[in-house]
Amino acid sequence: MGIQTLEQFISKQQAQFPNAKGEFTHLLQAISLAAKIVHREVNKAGLADILGKQGKQNVQGEEQQKLDVFADHHFIDALEKVGECCYLASEEHEDGLDLTKQSIYPVGKYMVYFDPLDGSSNIDANVSIGTIFSIYKRVTTDGPLTLEDFEQLGRQQVAAGYVIYGSSTMLVYTTGKGTNGFTLDPSIGEFCLSHPNLRIPSSGKTYSVNESNYNQFSTAIKQYLQYCKEQDKETSRPYSSRYIGSLVADFHRNMIQGGIFLYPDTLAYPDGKLRLMYECNPLAFIAEQAGGRATTGLMPILDIRPQELHQRTPLIIGSDKMVKMVEWFIHEYSTAEPSFA
Repeated sequence: MGIQTLEQFISKQQAQFPNAKGEFTHLLQAISLAAKIVHREVNKAGLADILGKQGKQNVQGEEQQKLDVFADHHFIDALEKVGECCYLASEEHEDGLDLTKQSIYPVGKYMVYFDPLDGSSNIDANVSIGTIFSIYKRVTTDGPLTLEDFEQLGRQQVAAGYVIYGSSTMLVYTTGKGTNGFTLDPSIGEFCLSHPNLRIPSSGKTYSVNESNYNQFSTAIKQYLQYCKEQDKETSRPYSSRYIGSLVADFHRNMIQGGIFLYPDTLAYPDGKLRLMYECNPLAFIAEQAGGRATTGLMPILDIRPQELHQRTPLIIGSDKMVKMVEWFIHEYSTAEPSFA
């Protein structure tokens, strides 16, 4: 079987729908182009003046890195110019960009939310980082965007994906019909199909959580972490702790090998810390399409009704059996008072 590029794969998928007009294909090609540009700069880190802090904070109160700003600019530029979007929203900006009001380019029907460079605090340490994106189709047909367009559930995403810039650069995405992974071949400058029909193992041997927050976790999460460390051959415990601190990198490892990632509510972040629209929803959509599971602990991530652009939520995501076990602990200890001792 020969090499199949991302563009060839998308075109083949589009051919299955006689009424498809190619807008979505153009949109994914724009994302692919921006990812290649960011890949190029990431691989020059240390050789060019792109490392270090920008000297400003984003809307989250986080210190912006130079590559944050670079990636944000190129994704917005590529997505606006392709002419298929009506709305763009980035982690780096307080407000979204309503293209129906202010674009000099043609305006389409897609709304794109993205984290241009997840894990950017790890850039200087040469740790894997990534891009996360989520795509919706506007509900209204024309005119100004309305609340109905913005309040779509995660289940209404038409596509979601991420790019991981590591030992190799991979783009993984889903359109709701399975999950596929493409690895960038620098020799030809193309993403090539390398992981068709990706499936998350139903269980794994690793858990990913920032245990420095242990004293801020609820009783249920503390009990689950104790369970992870107990000896039990039947369930392959104790599990190994693997926490990179780059959401995309931790999630991707669990996609390939099986495992669970947790960023639950804490005393400091009672509503969770990760952002629903451009971190949790897209990864949850990918996980479910790959046979995994994503929850707040109390409800599926994809069933949360968004109330604001930078809304936060707890996230427990990964192998189906492991996530269900956390949900069991949360149910069992739901009447217990949270312990912060």
